[in-house]
Amino acid sequence: MSQPVIRMGVAGAGVFGRNHLRVIAASPRAQLAAVYDPDLERARAAAAEFGGQACASLGELAARCDAAVVASPTTTHAEVACRLLEAGLDVLVEKPMAATEEEARRMIDAARRHGRILQVGHLERFNPAVESAFRLLRLPLFFEVHRLSVFSPRSLDVDVVADLMIHDLDLVLAMTGEQPSEVRAAGIAVLSPKPDIANVRLEFPGGCIANLTASRVSTERVRKLRFFQPRQYVSVDYSKQECLSIRVTEDRQVRFEPQPVAKSEPLARQLDSFLGCIQTRQPPDVDGEAGARALSLALRIAGRIAEHGKLVAARLRSASI
Repeated sequence: MSQPVIRMGVAGAGVFGRNHLRVIAASPRAQLAAVYDPDLERARAAAAEFGGQACASLGELAARCDAAVVASPTTTHAEVACRLLEAGLDVLVEKPMAATEEEARRMIDAARRHGRILQVGHLERFNPAVESAFRLLRLPLFFEVHRLSVFSPRSLDVDVVADLMIHDLDLVLAMTGEQPSEVRAAGIAVLSPKPDIANVRLEFPGGCIANLTASRVSTERVRKLRFFQPRQYVSVDYSKQECLSIRVTEDRQVRFEPQPVAKSEPLARQLDSFLGCIQTRQPPDVDGEAGARALSLALRIAGRIAEHGKLVAARLRSASI
């Protein structure tokens, strides 16, 4: 017996909201029913392109839908998501899930109180190359992660850690199963009021070390994660969706072993997973608690970057630069 098609809405018709509209419109398991944006003309333009009804309010969207994606600015995530959860909708909220830990907890509590699914859009969890790497995971002891992008005016309401690095923080937390015992970080603002480039070193209670670099002012686009574990080195290229294992055999031979990856669009796979959770009422892998853990670490890193910024500012003042 086939499952009923799920009526979906999108709150936020900006750049990434339009990506969600595209994959929902293409899904055989979903019906794009509504789109809301505070700019009604932008909502109307998106609805004309992808389908669904442009809505003048969140209440109108909620009345037309069973579930919704929240792709509004981060500072509005908690307000928008909580209103939709309280209206009885299941919600997929873009990362970072909220601006503060208190807001994240409000969302988690609202989902629990109303018996709703709350999933957080940590997209790389649905990258086929990452899923291949998870199958190789045994005892990771060292991570090296680079996420570099050319400058874009989108997402400047958050720093580069919450904008880009948070994807990798979520993965490292999932792969280690621990919160770091020590955080060191530095970052600087270049083209926006908030840090645009950051370097982070995490130490975990089990002995694992993770070095992460993120930049949104690079001249090239790089998306790579590497981890080392006994007798093996695993390299993931997020963009190319490639996973390579370099293994040392018992007779000390080095084996380069490309891993099987069924390439596909992570955003579409994320939507499919969300729809599956709605139908089965099973909790998502990237639930509110996972999103809150990544957010908590991102905020902790932001605090370390702020401390480093004070040192840099003092040095600049003393040097009269």
